[in-house]
Amino acid sequence: MLKYGPGDDVGALEHWPFDNPLSDYKILDGTPQASGRLDAGGPGHVSRTGIWHCTKGVFACTEQGDELMTILSGRGRLIHMSDGQICDLNPGDTLFVRDGSRVTWDITEDLTKVFFGHKPGGF
Repeated sequence: MLKYGPGDDVGALEHWPFDNPLSDYKILDGTPQASGRLDAGGPGHVSRTGIWHCTKGVFACTEQGDELMTILSGRGRLIHMSDGQICDLNPGDTLFVRDGSRVTWDITEDLTKVFFGHKPGGF
């Protein structure tokens, strides 16, 4: 069983570069750095669960897989590019994003989330 709550220590994370061509990352402001860990699933699986952390900055990307996330620490906003919807992100908030959504992450305070992703063809 895995349990995470706002402010919990999530343990060691590894550097996750912004280099997936399918995600088409564009750094828009600052020098955000991402790190993470998969706790279940991964390449070839249809689902994955893990932790993601990113430092302050702004970047655009195309989300890979349907994803349910809960913010554990930090602050920012997620802007859905197709309709301009803005979701403020604070500890304890939960958000669902669809596979293929083009979004802008505006991280104003180093942010950590726990996530569950699903992609029918696999990641």
